[in-house]
Amino acid sequence: MATTASISIPTFLKIDKGALSDIGTYLRDNKLMKVVVFFGNGLIDLFGEKVMRSLEDNEIEVLQYMELDSVNLEDITDIAFAMPNKTQAVIGIGGGKVIDTAKYCGFLRKMPYISVPTSTSNDGFSSASASLLIKGKRQSVPAKMAYGIIADTDVIKSAPRGFLYSGVGDMVCKITAIYDWQYEEECGYGKTNDVAIMVAKKAINSLVRIKFDDIADEWFLKELLNSLAMCGIANEIAGSSAPTSGSEHLISHAIDQYGRKTTLHGIQVGIATYLMSVVQNHRQDRVRNFLTETGFFDYAATLGLEIQDYIDAIDKAPSIKPFRHTYLHEEQYREKAKEILMTDEILQKIFTR
Repeated sequence: MATTASISIPTFLKIDKGALSDIGTYLRDNKLMKVVVFFGNGLIDLFGEKVMRSLEDNEIEVLQYMELDSVNLEDITDIAFAMPNKTQAVIGIGGGKVIDTAKYCGFLRKMPYISVPTSTSNDGFSSASASLLIKGKRQSVPAKMAYGIIADTDVIKSAPRGFLYSGVGDMVCKITAIYDWQYEEECGYGKTNDVAIMVAKKAINSLVRIKFDDIADEWFLKELLNSLAMCGIANEIAGSSAPTSGSEHLISHAIDQYGRKTTLHGIQVGIATYLMSVVQNHRQDRVRNFLTETGFFDYAATLGLEIQDYIDAIDKAPSIKPFRHTYLHEEQYREKAKEILMTDEILQKIFTR
């Protein structure tokens, strides 16, 4: 008898203006009446009153709430098992750190977690993995898919502009990541998943084809958030981050570990995506045009990034994930990437020497 695979997907997804004020309604509708709430550093002052009022109006009992600014595994473990036993859901409101903490607490305690991102800096708010600090090193570990995702576009707009550009960079990379994954299979290293590829492709294609005047436009923000959320589902289907993370991510991770000057993850990924699209000779016009039209390249050029960090990262990329086989796992393509890095007109405008 044929069987079908089972995957986890969010039970609800709410992306709209003022969505944060309705957080209590969404929880009540899903019968989550006893919760723990984690805010990112400094966010209680910004959003605490609005959140608590909505929860109180909907008779949601807040068992515990606090600000968090740590992704240390030992700290998160202590926090998870200090949560009251009657907790029905854990809510993370903020950026990557607090989302990862809530996500991993939900994983450890086998309970729903609600993801409430306050920026679009990356697709972590929708993924089932968490980036934690383990014995002094950042590592990606299996965690839990969000039970629900709530994104307030008014809140997203209020974040620094760089976070929007970071989300743009972390989204466009799906073009090169998918191509890396397909190349990996062609070289005899593992198998792709056609459904995961389809979802990831739909996510990026729906974004790069829309018309917009500014990346802060309501329509663009909703499309960006929806696309980022779809990427988490693609990874869940694949059972790994392969559909959404390829050679461009290896460059970013290597810069994080060894670089002298780092910036937001999605900015590094976006730059590396353009580079790798040229290396792969795959949809480089689409990538270049999208990053130009959004203003991504102009923003990146203001950051004073160092080209040597990217040269070094290309060489170190294979060691970041030795079990993968992207284009950068082959010397010929590492050499090609460095040559393009040093000669491409757009990249030359971004880097300082």
